[in-house]
Amino acid sequence: MHNFDLSPLFRTSVGFDYLNGLFDSAMHVDEAPSYPPYNIEKLDEDSYRITMAIAGFGEADVEVLLKENTLTVNGKLKDAENTTPYLYQGIAGRAFSRSFQIADHIKVTGAELSNGLLHIALMREVPEEMRPRRIAIEASGDKSKMLGHKKAA
Repeated sequence: MHNFDLSPLFRTSVGFDYLNGLFDSAMHVDEAPSYPPYNIEKLDEDSYRITMAIAGFGEADVEVLLKENTLTVNGKLKDAENTTPYLYQGIAGRAFSRSFQIADHIKVTGAELSNGLLHIALMREVPEEMRPRRIAIEASGDKSKMLGHKKAA
């Protein structure tokens, strides 16, 4: 296992403490289940889509939850008590739970189940106060006047 030292990053940034946990969970990715398979697509500068292959699941069998910065997709077939005798069962219908870490300012704009594929639409919405803005530079004048200091009598 690799150990990463993030202290150089923390010397030049503020508010990224959560990265330690994010890197730690990414390092344990081989322990994560591989079912159901999924894709993460970047559609344009601010649009993303997660597509999960969940054949056999209907809208009532799947739950998409967003809590804080974690998007969780849970699936459980309602009629799992099906006693059909299979000669071969290659379509997995087992329950699943898949989580994704979502960055700040990413909003889930919708979910659609079509042809066995669950599409979850995501959009980056940066608030106006977070967008780059030009800071006016004023000409220097009397420093005591600018700082609000009074001259001694």
